[in-house]
Amino acid sequence: MPLVPLIDYDKASPEARAVFDDIKATRKVPDVNNFWKALAHDPATMRRTWESLKQVMAAGALSPLVKEMLYLAVSITNQCEYCIHSHAAAARKAGMSEAMLAELVAVVGMANETSRLAAGYQVPVDPQFKPYG
Repeated sequence: MPLVPLIDYDKASPEARAVFDDIKATRKVPDVNNFWKALAHDPATMRRTWESLKQVMAAGALSPLVKEMLYLAVSITNQCEYCIHSHAAAARKAGMSEAMLAELVAVVGMANETSRLAAGYQVPVDPQFKPYG
């Protein structure tokens, strides 16, 4: 059950509607995801989040597939069910295969395990791993 009721377009404030309109136009979709409908309770946070997301996920040195797979990996680590499903769908749309998903999940699991071991043992960082010092 959501912490707040989702706000549909017809019940949204003018500020939230403007963000909804931009999301729909940018993504070429008829409606926005539930995430945005929850954020519509705070249009300032909604706009800031959307503007940052557009900037970070825009074309750059990393392909859209790599960006979505990174987002999915962090979502798995953060245990965000909504984010896992949302970014798995986006990664699949960008070309992620089931074999790639399985490998990604294995890497995320291994990275979390070894990170916890290194943190638990407080292993000092090897000098050759530090590029600037």
